[in-house]
Amino acid sequence: MRPVQRRIALLALPALVGSVLMATGPAGADPAGSAATAGSERSRLEVPEAARLVRIKLTGADMLDKVAAAGFDLEHGLKRVPTGIEGEAVATAEQVAELEALGVEILGDGEGFVWSEEADGGLQTLRTKAVQPLTHEETVRIARADWFTTKGQGFLYVEARTTEGAQTNPVVSMQLENDSGPDTSFGSARTMSRFVDSGQYMFHRNLFKLDARPSQIRVTSSTGGVATGYVSNWLEDGAPPLTANPAYKWDFVDGYRHPQQLFSRAEEIARQYPDIAEIVYLPNKTNGYQRKAQATIGGTGQSAVVVSSAAWGHEGGNDITVEFVDRPGANLPLGVEVAGKAIRVLLAKDASGAAASTAAQVAAALESQSQSLIDRAHPYRTNAGTGIVAATSGPVALTDFLDQKRVGAPEGEVPRGPATIPVLRIGKHRDGRNPGVLIQAQDHAREWVPATTSLESAERLVHNYRSDRETKKIVDNTDIFFILSNNPDGANYSFYNFASQRRNMTNHCPDDNADPARRNSWGVDLNRNYRVGSAHDGYSGGSNSCVSDTYQGPEKLSEPESKNIIWLVEKYSNIKFMMSVHSNGGQLFWQPGAYIADGRITTPRPPLGDEAFYWQSAARILSQVKAHRQTVVTPENVGGSSDVLYSSAGNVREDLYYTYGIYAFGWEVGGSVYNPATGNWQGGSFQPAWVGNPDLVSGHSETMEYANGIMEMFRIAADWGKDHQNPTSQLVPGGGKYTGPVDMRFETSEPATIYYTTDGSRPTLESPRYAATEFREPGQVFHVTETTTFHWFSVDSAGNIEQNYDPSKNDKRNNYRTATITIAP
Repeated sequence: MRPVQRRIALLALPALVGSVLMATGPAGADPAGSAATAGSERSRLEVPEAARLVRIKLTGADMLDKVAAAGFDLEHGLKRVPTGIEGEAVATAEQVAELEALGVEILGDGEGFVWSEEADGGLQTLRTKAVQPLTHEETVRIARADWFTTKGQGFLYVEARTTEGAQTNPVVSMQLENDSGPDTSFGSARTMSRFVDSGQYMFHRNLFKLDARPSQIRVTSSTGGVATGYVSNWLEDGAPPLTANPAYKWDFVDGYRHPQQLFSRAEEIARQYPDIAEIVYLPNKTNGYQRKAQATIGGTGQSAVVVSSAAWGHEGGNDITVEFVDRPGANLPLGVEVAGKAIRVLLAKDASGAAASTAAQVAAALESQSQSLIDRAHPYRTNAGTGIVAATSGPVALTDFLDQKRVGAPEGEVPRGPATIPVLRIGKHRDGRNPGVLIQAQDHAREWVPATTSLESAERLVHNYRSDRETKKIVDNTDIFFILSNNPDGANYSFYNFASQRRNMTNHCPDDNADPARRNSWGVDLNRNYRVGSAHDGYSGGSNSCVSDTYQGPEKLSEPESKNIIWLVEKYSNIKFMMSVHSNGGQLFWQPGAYIADGRITTPRPPLGDEAFYWQSAARILSQVKAHRQTVVTPENVGGSSDVLYSSAGNVREDLYYTYGIYAFGWEVGGSVYNPATGNWQGGSFQPAWVGNPDLVSGHSETMEYANGIMEMFRIAADWGKDHQNPTSQLVPGGGKYTGPVDMRFETSEPATIYYTTDGSRPTLESPRYAATEFREPGQVFHVTETTTFHWFSVDSAGNIEQNYDPSKNDKRNNYRTATITIAP
């Protein structure tokens, strides 16, 4: 059992800078199929010939949406900077010009935002006032001040807000100072960075190196506000993971696994350990690792015709040939001959004997006269098809393009057609009595480490159940569901055809984007296909473009993969925790995850008690990650995902939390690792070399350290299921007589939501909830100016209610908490 701090003020809720951004180029680009070498530090994604790595800056979520809709892959590894979002893209000169036309700033060498590590003297002129305790009228508030060490280097992260931060004439500045330990003076003044998102002021913050741990900080605003605060430790140093036990078995996964290997091993585990494991097969088959056989005949101009088979390529479409035939003579009609799978289009001639068939006419003839071999034929993209079609030099073979093996792909043929996804269920009691935990990996096909991390966690459970006491507690007290690859079709495409594939393989595109050169741009982003905070409802971060890497699909829950998740949580209502495992940002986040860009209107914020529980859980999980090799997921990378990075409309976390009350985490494994040799943070990648520098980026290291974190999540769920202790709370400074107005706030013994009234009525679950002053800030402060009685009760994350109060019954006990603040003249 982890130590629990029994007295928790609902104050600063413990936030996000990503690493690198890779782009495959806009839709329609036909990148080469080669991958980077296994030792590459960057993502092993295809780079189009003549492309180069460019650093870019976006103004915010609205521009991110616009650029994604144009087909650029800008979804992972972004970094929030004070006035927008920065990242990297692989782009040709033509694509760079397209980015600039969209308003994207191309950054030169040495340009872009970096945290300042040097004291700069701070603000030059300040109208300061005396430092006071936090009150309702304070203009500067410190949300958090965190100290952590990694690889021998200390860091201080500070996040603060001024109530006048939206002022732009002049822009409000903030100064940060820190002491050097208890009873030392403030110094090392720095100017904090002001962060803005979608035109809205968010906060000021800083991350910088320090050699000695400070005890306190002081933040001063250029408008005169001052606040001081104590520095907290971010993550536990030396928290022993399960792997610290010499008898504990781990390090089972020795390389990347494609879906067939993952599913085969899941089924084998269920056979080997039937007393604690079984397979649940999801009911909705995927749309399949399959494509229609296609060809674009006649170039890309007005004379071009795109032809698609009625049958899937592997079911006969790949056997079809199409030939455009020039015949001697005049006044000849357009016709189609079919012999087996060979189609001959007999081109028309006019009265002078000149070719007379347009691309539009040929396409129509193929659809109507090919004896159902061709079910889709049309002019190329947006062409009207007015050009005259020329004869081909011979039959043109159609292909589904799935028979080409990407360089470095594993051996073995990929099964064609729809796939059934198995769920590996592990638990001694799989009857609903224990809290369920859903681990969902590889929504995004190119993210290979999440799958190996999840498989490693499953292996640890079954191999250590009979020999390790902590593992036995997990298996006996939780019900765990592993989806090792939620996107097997896309993952196979990533392994065998196009490494940077993100989405599934379903082609929802109309004719203007249905030609085979678009094949690497088809598919639905499964993590944009859910019902809450969807782009269909105007939220940012999902696209209506079928060739965007954040394409949300034609409707909510259009895809079998997302329907399966909803089926699973509805069938197994004991699922109370969920982790959607992604890569490679090095982030851990939760709700709110989406917002409407105009006004930055987020999905509803979780109650303060849920937010505190998320933070407490994150600290436990990330301390276990750190214990493996000192990798720190920094505090700016933790919290509500829309607050610390960008909006992701229609993500699975929002649906599961708001619809079913499931504590739903999103995890970007990998990300930046501090390199003490260079003094810099090194970015991660989607498919890092499996074996590399064990202290830096490698698939193996990331798999092991993040498996530590998943194991800790299981312990959190087990603790939650055994939690029958009621929370306690108090009003601070509390009831009594005061000679003038007084400021009050609530504190609780553990993460808990407080419901209260001040009108004399009984508090119920419909009463106001104690809320944060502002997002990522302490609980609100009540400024009491007249005699007031507070009635309240608290409810913890497990549903335990303070003093066993029943808010649904109007009994005479009225055993809720009460305090009267008497304001005497």
